Amino acid sequence: MQTIFRDGLFAGQNALVTGGGTGIGRAIAEELVTLGANVAICGRRPEPLADAAKELQALREGAKVHHATCDIRDPDAIGEFVEGARDALGSIDILVNNAGGQFPTTAQQLSPRGFEAVVRNNLLGTWNMTHAVAEKAMIPQKRGRIVNVIAVIARGFPGMVHTGAARAGVENVTKTLAVEWSQFGIRCNAVAPGVIESSGTKQYPPQLLVSAKQANPLKRLGHPQEVSHLVVYLCSPQADFITGQTFTIDGGASIWGEQWPIPDTVPQFPPYE
Repeated sequence: MQTIFRDGLFAGQNALVTGGGTGIGRAIAEELVTLGANVAICGRRPEPLADAAKELQALREGAKVHHATCDIRDPDAIGEFVEGARDALGSIDILVNNAGGQFPTTAQQLSPRGFEAVVRNNLLGTWNMTHAVAEKAMIPQKRGRIVNVIAVIARGFPGMVHTGAARAGVENVTKTLAVEWSQFGIRCNAVAPGVIESSGTKQYPPQLLVSAKQANPLKRLGHPQEVSHLVVYLCSPQADFITGQTFTIDGGASIWGEQWPIPDTVPQFPPYE
C-alpha cells in the first residue's frame, strides 16, 4: 500500500478496526499495519476476516493481527471481542468505528423494523463498541484516539433516511465524547466519506452509482485508500490538537449538484402558488 506517512509512525501501538475485513475498514487496517501498528479486526463473516488477517500479517514481519467475528448489535459480543483484542495485543490505543450497514430505500417505503435495524447497527453498535473500548482500555490508560466513519449528512440523506439519522447521532456522540473524555487524553473525531467504490457499494443499484459520479465535481467515486489516509492522520500524534470534528471526503459532491430528483408536480398552496 502507498502511504504518505513515515515508516514506524504507529510502532508499539495497537488499533481496533471494526468491519476490518473488507472495504474501507480493510484499507485502514492495512495502512495502520504498514506503519507499524498491531491490529484487531472484527466483522460478522469469518471468511473475509480470516483472509484479511492472513494478508495483514504478511504486510510486516512481526505484526500482531487479532481477528474474531463480532456482531456490533450485541453488547455482550462486543465486550467479549474487546477483551480478546486487549488480551491479544496488550492494549488498545486506537479505535476506528467503521462497521455498519444500510440499504437504499425511500422514507415512504421504509418499515419501522428496517429503520430500527439500521439505527441499532450504525448508532447503537458504534456507541456500545466505543464505550467498551473506553472503559476497558482507553480511560484506564488515559490515552486514546477514536475515529468514527459516518457519512455525508449535512444536507440530510435522501434515499437513506435510516442511516442518515444514525450517522447524525454518531456525529453528535463524537462531539460530546471529545469534550467529556478530553480529561482522559482521548481524542474523538469523525470522517464522512461520500460514495466510495468498495465492497459496500456493490449492493447498490448501478444507476445510483452513475448518478453519484454525475453529481460529483471530480466526476468519479472515491477509493477506500483515500479515506484511509485521512483516518490514519486523525489517529496519529500529528492530529493531537484536533478533536470533536467531522471531516468530509467526497470530491466536493456535498457542495454541488442535484442531490435527489424532485418531480415538477410538487403540491402548491395558496396564496403563493
